[in-house]
Amino acid sequence: MPGRRGISRGLVAPVADSAAGVGYPADMALSQYGSDSGNRRPRVVVVGGGFAGFQAAGSVRRRWGDAAEVVLVNPTDYFLYLPLLPEVATGVLEPRRITVSLPAALPGVRLALGEVDGVDLERRRVEWADPEGGRGGIGYDRLVLAAGSVNKLLPIPGVTEHAHGFRGIPEALHLRDQVIRQLEMAATSDDPDERTARCTIVVVGAGYTGTEVAALGPLLTDSLARRLPGLRGQRVRWLLLDVADRVLPGLDERLARTADRVLRERGVEVRTGESVQEAHADGVRLSTGEEVPTRTIVWCVGVRPDPLVEGLGLATRQGRLVVDEYLRVPGHPDVFACGDAAAVPDSTRPGELTAMTAQHAVRQGRLAGRNVSASLGRGPSRRYRHHDLGFVVELGGREAAANPLRVPLSGLPAKAVTRGYHLLSMPGNRVRTAADWAIDAVQQRQTVQLGLVPHHAVPLESSSPEVPGRWPTQIR
Repeated sequence: MPGRRGISRGLVAPVADSAAGVGYPADMALSQYGSDSGNRRPRVVVVGGGFAGFQAAGSVRRRWGDAAEVVLVNPTDYFLYLPLLPEVATGVLEPRRITVSLPAALPGVRLALGEVDGVDLERRRVEWADPEGGRGGIGYDRLVLAAGSVNKLLPIPGVTEHAHGFRGIPEALHLRDQVIRQLEMAATSDDPDERTARCTIVVVGAGYTGTEVAALGPLLTDSLARRLPGLRGQRVRWLLLDVADRVLPGLDERLARTADRVLRERGVEVRTGESVQEAHADGVRLSTGEEVPTRTIVWCVGVRPDPLVEGLGLATRQGRLVVDEYLRVPGHPDVFACGDAAAVPDSTRPGELTAMTAQHAVRQGRLAGRNVSASLGRGPSRRYRHHDLGFVVELGGREAAANPLRVPLSGLPAKAVTRGYHLLSMPGNRVRTAADWAIDAVQQRQTVQLGLVPHHAVPLESSSPEVPGRWPTQIR
C-alpha cells in the first residue's frame, strides 16, 4: 500500500498454546523476549480506544510496565464515556466532561492516531489512515482487536440521507444544535405547517440510547421554548418509535415501566409496534402509513460490528469475530478480540453470545489484557465468565431507573445510584462532571447553537468507528 510508514522490527513466531489449551509456556515466552538477554521488548498493539480497548491496554501496561511496548491505535486522543452522551446532546454536560485524555489516563501507553483499515495476519502488521490523510503502520507480537461497532442500518428509503446516528461527540453536538436551531427558526415563522415540522423530533429506536435521548430531550426544548415568545402556544412534539412491544426491550420490565411512565409524563409519544417506512426532507412515513412532518430524525436503532471485522477474512458469528472463552482467535494465538467486535461465548447461557454492552466490554478488555500477558509468560490465562449485576438508566431531572443487584429503584434513589455509578466508572473528569450536574440543578439550561458540526459532517451511512457502540449502562 503506497505511503505506508512504520516498519515492523524483528517479529517473532507466535507463542504456541500449552498442551492443555489453558495457558502458554512461560519458559517459551521468556526465552523469546528475555529481559536479561538484551532482546527488544514484546509489542502489544490494541485496536480501538473504547471501553474494551481502553481496559485491555491498561491491563497489559499494569502487568508489564516498561518491559513491554503497548501501542493503542485510535482515531481520537480520548476515551469517550458513552453512557453520558445524551446529557451532552441535551445541554446538561459539556463535551469535554465525557472525553478523557488517553495519554493522561494510560501513562506509558503509546497512542497512534488513526483509523485501522488493514490487518496483515501473516506479516503481523496493522495499517491505518491518520487524521490528516497519511498512512501509518506497525508490527505486533500480540494484537487485541477492540474496534467496537458502528450504527446499524436498515434498508429504509431516505434514512441515510435524512437521519443522523448517535455515536460520538460530533453527532451529539449536531443534534443539540439541530434541535435548538429548529425551534428558533419555528419561532420566527408565520407558516403553521413549517412551525409544526420544525417543532417535531422523531427518535427511532426505544432501546437504551433512544429512550434516554427521548427522556432528556423535552427538558431541553421546554427550557428553550419558555424563552422564545414566538413559540407561545406551540406544541413541541417528541416521538419515540420502536417495533418492539415496549421501551427498553431486553431489559428488566420494571425498568421499562419506569422509563415509559417518565416519557409519557413529559409528553413523549411512545409508539411501540411502529417504525419508519420512509424518510424524506420534510418528514417521515410511519409503518402505519401516517405522515409525520419533521426536520429532525435521530437514528438509535442499534449497532453492528465495525466493518474492519468483515475484512479480516476470519470466521464470524452474527457479524462478530469468533473467539474462544479465552478471547483468542482460533488459529491465531497471537490475536485476541473483545467488546462489540468479538463473538464471546456466554458461559451463563450455553450456545449464546455475550451481549454488546459496556459491562461485557469492560470485563472482556481486562481479561484480554490479562490473557495477552499470560501468552507472553506472565501469569495464567483465564476463561471469560460473567454475571450481570444490574442496569442504570438516566432519565433526566430527578428521574432515573436502576436495579443494582436486582433491586428495582426509581426516582431519587435510582438517581443517586445512577450518578454515583457513573462517577465511579469514569476514568477521569469526575469533579468537573459533578460540578456540571450541580450547576444544571440550580441554573437554567444553556440553549445556544454553536454551529461547530454541520449537517454534512455526520452522515449516517459513514458512521465513524471512532468509538465502540452505544451500550446499556450495566453495573459491573
